[in-house]
Amino acid sequence: MRAFLRPPTGARMSAKRHESLIKTPKQLVTALVLFFVGTIIVIVLLAQLATSGRNYDEDAKSPEAVAKRIKPVAEVNLGAAGPAAPGSTVQVAAKPDGRTVYESTCMACHGTGVANAPKFGDKKAWAMHLMHGTEHVYENALKGKGAMPPKGGNLTLSDAEVKAAVDYMLGAAK
Repeated sequence: MRAFLRPPTGARMSAKRHESLIKTPKQLVTALVLFFVGTIIVIVLLAQLATSGRNYDEDAKSPEAVAKRIKPVAEVNLGAAGPAAPGSTVQVAAKPDGRTVYESTCMACHGTGVANAPKFGDKKAWAMHLMHGTEHVYENALKGKGAMPPKGGNLTLSDAEVKAAVDYMLGAAK
């Protein structure tokens, strides 16, 4: 039975057993030192590669250039504004135009019915809101309700302009 457990002679690929390249402690220390030095050199070279090639234009760093890049898109010029000259006529603001307000602000949602907004001219949808009265519709438009923000998201509108837009939309639904 022992003959089956032992490999036959000459069946090995090499007559020598596997031997290590490092045979003495001095060789081991030398190999470790070379490994760590090589690793440090590779890390330094990679760091240098990663940080090189970023030559910025010196003019781009100047405070004037930075201020130019980050300045606002629009500027407000109040240079010509001031009190009216004596004897000049001041025009009174005209009645707010509901159609203009609707087309600039309200149409985004009420034109397509986004988030269950009653569509422009849809009598059935607007009838549900008119059950509570026109003043309630004004209040919803001014203060917002559900997904609709106050004043339709355009807080620069006056209350009169919002009411004019509501009247315009209600007029189309009657």
